[in-house]
Amino acid sequence: MTDDACERTLAFAESPVQLLNTLEWAHATGPGGFTVVILPPQEPTSRGQLRRMAQLARDSGCRVLWREARGGALTPSRALAALAGPLRRAGRLVIGDPFSHYLQLLLSMVGSPDIVVVDDGTATMEFTAQLSRGERLVRWHRPRARGPRAVLFTPVARRAVRRLTPAADRSVEVFTAMPVQAMPGVEVTANTFSWTRSRFGAPRLTGGADLVGTSLVETGVLHEEGYTAAVAALVEEHGITRYFAHRKESGEKLRRLSRAARVEIVRPDLPLELVARRGPIGSKIVSFPSTVVHTLPRVLADTGVEVVVCDVAESLFTERVTERASGFLATVTSTARAAHSPAPPPAAP
Repeated sequence: MTDDACERTLAFAESPVQLLNTLEWAHATGPGGFTVVILPPQEPTSRGQLRRMAQLARDSGCRVLWREARGGALTPSRALAALAGPLRRAGRLVIGDPFSHYLQLLLSMVGSPDIVVVDDGTATMEFTAQLSRGERLVRWHRPRARGPRAVLFTPVARRAVRRLTPAADRSVEVFTAMPVQAMPGVEVTANTFSWTRSRFGAPRLTGGADLVGTSLVETGVLHEEGYTAAVAALVEEHGITRYFAHRKESGEKLRRLSRAARVEIVRPDLPLELVARRGPIGSKIVSFPSTVVHTLPRVLADTGVEVVVCDVAESLFTERVTERASGFLATVTSTARAAHSPAPPPAAP
């Protein structure tokens, strides 16, 4: 496959999950050769997972470019300049985080390529809802930005929303495992994780229970003490022996959590969807509202693993959490239960 052919479809990944879902999209839709540009964060765990995902992408036939876009004062502008040519030539862009200011800058540099948005977690649910209302894209757990920097960025944010909106010369597809709001002109394609299931086969089950960690403490949504107590209670209730840490959870927090909840901490080296499919994995997986309550039932659909989603008590929320944020988490929980909980047995005659 020539470089020109690969650059007709240009994908951008800033996280391991985005890259995984880009590979799933390619497997499901068969686009031929394409280029993935990795824009890594500074956080070490994410960078390590991205490097391992990059090798999987290369093994799958993708052309992979690693571009440092964060760090020094000149690094972002240099990366943008290097990407200007490929962006102009691309006929289709695949992106994983339309809320990213860096991706919005990239979108402001393009003409009218077709757009594919792949999941970067539950934020896809908010993306389609905000796009349908023509709003500026703001993550669910953050207040709407104000001040001089927000004012200066406003034209870029508006152009990004226009590029993400279907038009006569531009199609928009959302490739997702999330329940998303329908929008006229946007094609929604279901992500069934067929690449992951075919790549790794059936996992070995431990017969025990595992708990999926969350970064809601790090993002300021939950109190750490309350979260630790909730984890300890779940460990006791479900007989949990392993805690799969989110890549953004701090080491010091995890050490405190391990002591308080008496649970083994596991740092996954790949997105949890791949770790679970590769195994060994618990016969029951417990999680707070997060991406995995929608993805793992699909990844493990043929294994008999039970995925349990837990409510977040109001007492766990910090003072900064808005009604919008708590409502969003409740929606993640309710939609996961509606989509993936086993049907109740028929009533007795």
